[in-house]
Amino acid sequence: MTPVAPGSVIGILGGGQLGRMLANAAQRLGFDVDIYCPEAVAPAARACRRHWQGAYDDTALLTEFAKACDVVTLEFENIPVAATEIIEATGTHLFPGAKSLAVSQDRADEKAFLNGIGIATADYRVIDSDLDIAPALLELGGTGLLKTRREGYDGKGQAWIRSPHDIATAWADVLGAPCVLEAGIAFEREISVLVARSSRGETATWAPPHNVHRDGILAISSVPSGLPHDVEQAARAQAIRLVDALGHVGVLALELFVLPDGRLIANEFAPRVHNSGHWTPEACQTGQFEQHIRAICGWPLGDTRRLFDAEMVNLIGEAGLVDPDKLSPGDVLTLYGKHEARPGRKMGHITRRLNPRKD
Repeated sequence: MTPVAPGSVIGILGGGQLGRMLANAAQRLGFDVDIYCPEAVAPAARACRRHWQGAYDDTALLTEFAKACDVVTLEFENIPVAATEIIEATGTHLFPGAKSLAVSQDRADEKAFLNGIGIATADYRVIDSDLDIAPALLELGGTGLLKTRREGYDGKGQAWIRSPHDIATAWADVLGAPCVLEAGIAFEREISVLVARSSRGETATWAPPHNVHRDGILAISSVPSGLPHDVEQAARAQAIRLVDALGHVGVLALELFVLPDGRLIANEFAPRVHNSGHWTPEACQTGQFEQHIRAICGWPLGDTRRLFDAEMVNLIGEAGLVDPDKLSPGDVLTLYGKHEARPGRKMGHITRRLNPRKD
């Protein structure tokens, strides 16, 4: 594709905080930004040139939106695939494409795809009814995590089954939706790899952060990960293999479990910028949001070298009501512009730049 020039319009599907941070990065590079989302009031909708409020099945409005943009991207993976097909039908470039979305939206399809390209996942079984759970649990060693095949994030749509006595409660917790049952894994830590791929097939990765979750929600991402160099390199190689297999354009996050012997087990991937990469703008030469804009616009990818060790802390619920006087000198605060703090809601994050890198 011909590189998209500054002054052009980038369209973003989705109005949340990721869209807002993408818009900020695009504007810093000289682009105008339009946001399309169903919500009347949304974080990204207050940081753009124009807010298109409409449903994701509004063919006429999506078509008009696409024609007003030079390139379109998305901020979360649950955009209906049909909406992306409407945009692509106008001739406007949309990155990432429908394949990345379709694979990531169904956990069974996602695991099958990962396994098919040589990336290991936990052993799993597809669950279509509660009658499938008991035999699957037995095959998986007696313990498993039930996850809805579609949607569900930050610990939602999941239930542990540690004995047959838990089946009825777990099935009720996931509202009887089609699921996968994953074998329990005794992992040493969780990491993620943020990778960018351009329309020319150029790739770049960042240092994999060590991720700590609380109540199913990411709490802290920190670099360095504390893992051996060869384990980190293997993780980066898997992420590159994934974006190449998908033909993905933009940033993608591959979440991985690290076993005590250093082996890697993929959890899932998100075909977009990711919470575990929020430290990159402050700690790296090129952060994930700028890199995503570069990738979808056909620009050369930026240098991802880490300039600082760093720790990113999510501000969740009432913790998002930050007192600026209590911030440390090295803290970089990002708030998402959400008007109401609710339990479990991500309100912002703090990136702490620690030791400057000398290599």
